[in-house]
Amino acid sequence: MSVASLLWRFPSVLMAWRNLGRNRLRTALAALGIVIGVVAICSLGMATVAIEQQATAQLGDLTNEVTVSSGPDSETEGVTEEQVAEMRAIVTDARVIPQKTNRTTLEARNGREARVSVTGVTDANALYDLTTGPAPERLQSGALISNGTAERLALEPGDPVEYEGRIYRIRGFIESEHAFGFGGDLVVPVSGLADQRHYDTVTIIAADGDAAGRIGDRLDTRFNTEEDEELRVSTFGNRAQVGGFLDTLSLALLGIGGISLVVASVAILNVMLMSTVERRGEIGVLRAVGIRRGEVLRMILTEATLLGALGGLVGALVSLATGMVLFHVITGDATAALGWASSRYLVYGFGFAVAASVLSGAYPAWKAANESPVEALRG
Repeated sequence: MSVASLLWRFPSVLMAWRNLGRNRLRTALAALGIVIGVVAICSLGMATVAIEQQATAQLGDLTNEVTVSSGPDSETEGVTEEQVAEMRAIVTDARVIPQKTNRTTLEARNGREARVSVTGVTDANALYDLTTGPAPERLQSGALISNGTAERLALEPGDPVEYEGRIYRIRGFIESEHAFGFGGDLVVPVSGLADQRHYDTVTIIAADGDAAGRIGDRLDTRFNTEEDEELRVSTFGNRAQVGGFLDTLSLALLGIGGISLVVASVAILNVMLMSTVERRGEIGVLRAVGIRRGEVLRMILTEATLLGALGGLVGALVSLATGMVLFHVITGDATAALGWASSRYLVYGFGFAVAASVLSGAYPAWKAANESPVEALRG
């Protein structure tokens, strides 16, 4: 059954469909412009969702942390034991982990060397994940080493490493992303850096990003004033802030994609104008035999609507396939593109395509409907 036979009950729709088929090449080119615009909008929107999901997964619990270090107005180079004790008294609903840091050169038995950062900490379990089992809650002997450093030096669990004249046996390998987040290619007991009087940083692990923000505010109020910054209190920002940034990015990308649809709308306007000019005599005959202005207006607007719907539908299908590829590349899960957070952009793109087409066809429709039948027949 043909499309025409399905539309016979709606004369204006049937005429619009037949008119689009008269010049298929021009119709196809106009629809292609709509397709490109929809794909641009939908793909950029879906890419933003994929980036947001991947960023959230990679950030993990970093948004739950507060980092404290010595401020520019501090009398000491570092955070003192007294300040750490006061933080623990103030922060009773989170873990407070003081750390000392340094750098050294490790040398393996095979002669390889690597310049690494050293972190002295007691509660290693709060900061690091190991490739095999959990990190010790109280690191008092042995050492942890990052995967990358272990590979460079060809080290195995139980191998010795030397730092400041002390020998430490490797107890586990730190997952690379955690080593990057907190520093510490080599993690040793805090007693291994006893020659450093003060702590370089203090990391506070809160329940969530909002709690981290409240803790940061309390510490900033206690240790700092408008004139003096005794301690520098830093947070990674809560998830709402991260989401706000990504929403802004999404709007910017959608704006860029919208330019394509604006260009496509101009193409549709041109097609509709050319179509009405070519059919001026035909429209004059229709008006002369009694077809009212409203019917002519509906016919032209229906042509524009069908053109936008056709381009929007094809564009949405292409965008879905593109989105699944993007999700597979960015997040590793192509089916995540079917979720509403991502697939809503298909709806937005389709709706935008139809709306842009109708608006582009409004002037040609008005022009055709309001032209005098006598003038139209004269050509």
